[in-house]
Amino acid sequence: MDYFVEKHSIVRQIWGKSDTILFIFAGAAAEFALSKAVDWLYFTNRLPSDPLGRLFSTVSYARKIVFSEKESAYRAIDTMAAIHAGVEAKRGQSIPD
Repeated sequence: MDYFVEKHSIVRQIWGKSDTILFIFAGAAAEFALSKAVDWLYFTNRLPSDPLGRLFSTVSYARKIVFSEKESAYRAIDTMAAIHAGVEAKRGQSIPD
């Protein structure tokens, strides 16, 4: 099997532990208020209306990428890119790097 992320990668160790994931998201949430670049996350109103759902959705996509075979990971990446492209089109602005 050809995985998107090598089996013994540190990335798999990080995304395989719920404590580490929660720590990363807590840090990101703390930084969130300081960055204007994240305003696009509010455009669809999905984040403020369901923050825990968005957290689980994000983790789900990340795990699909990290723990899947290459083709499945590419499909997940393509799905995320299509969702983001739709937001960019409706918003009339690119999502910042």
